Amino acid sequence: METSKVTYRSDLRTEAMHVKSGQIFITDAPTDNQGRGEAFSPTDLLATSLGACAITVVGIAARTHGFDVDGTTLKITKIMASDPRRVGEVIVEFNFPKVKYSDKEKSIIRHTINTCPVSQSLHPDLKQTFILNFSD
Repeated sequence: METSKVTYRSDLRTEAMHVKSGQIFITDAPTDNQGRGEAFSPTDLLATSLGACAITVVGIAARTHGFDVDGTTLKITKIMASDPRRVGEVIVEFNFPKVKYSDKEKSIIRHTINTCPVSQSLHPDLKQTFILNFSD
């Protein structure tokens, strides 16, 4: 079964639909590449997908090991490169809630982030930087 359907609307804008849920979102080309920048660009989605995937697998590991990461926020920065134009680096900064995580739990989190399927699917030349901020 297909995952999504994308329709080019016009003026560098697309509409994407998640087939199973029917959820819809739009993309726009970024302002530095002839777009309006009024929505996520496709490369924004790539960077955001890395962060969302990483925290999702951390959530799975936390559930498995009996702790939680509810309330964790991520700040994602995409850095573009050229020749060819591409994403050169994605910086994902995790800000964990005010919880006293054990050394074992922190180790599980650190290990799990690097096993995220999006991370494993990206080209090795794309630099992935993960910053973990624990509040203890």
